[in-house]
Amino acid sequence: MVGARDGATVFVESKGEPHFYTYAVVPIDETEKKVKADQIWADEFQVENAIKGGLYHMIFNKEFNNLDEYLKSLEAGGQVTGKTKEALQNVGGQGFMTPYYFISRASKEAAIQPVYDLYISNPDENVENLRNAYEESLFEPENFNINIQLFMADKQAEPGKEIFDQITKELEKMTTIPKGSYSVYLNDNFIDKQSADGTKDNSLERSFPDYIIKE
Repeated sequence: MVGARDGATVFVESKGEPHFYTYAVVPIDETEKKVKADQIWADEFQVENAIKGGLYHMIFNKEFNNLDEYLKSLEAGGQVTGKTKEALQNVGGQGFMTPYYFISRASKEAAIQPVYDLYISNPDENVENLRNAYEESLFEPENFNINIQLFMADKQAEPGKEIFDQITKELEKMTTIPKGSYSVYLNDNFIDKQSADGTKDNSLERSFPDYIIKE
């Protein structure tokens, strides 16, 4: 929970699959020191997008595992690292996230909608049926973004151009990772504790309009 005037923001993590982070706003009557339980609210669009990101990860688990293994191998190399799990849990609130990346999608991205509808109607539906509901013909890479955010492992190091170029070139060559538009950020080791953001003036980035496109 993060305190705010007249209330608190509560960051939450889903149990099981689909996995995602989101948040709710809890109004508090400070004079009576009571939670206004009937006025707790969440952004419906944000929550829906969070679930859809988790569903993408569920139905394309193999492809995401390939991406995860590559990024873990980079961390094992000792030059770069991802966010801590605590950073995601405490101030995440960003849909589907891992220590290395998060998913974002445009509102007009339609391929996942039948999967979402099926899941909402039956949350216990098996993954195979959810995957079969996916409307691949409607998928457009520019509407589905995988945003990779890495940090230098050395606390004193500036973002390294050599390792950054290596990562972007390797991602360009990969054929077994999820389809979509990839952005890549390499930051120094500092991360803002309140926002969990590490992007700053010295960060190296490859992003809009020069995404790495996987079709």
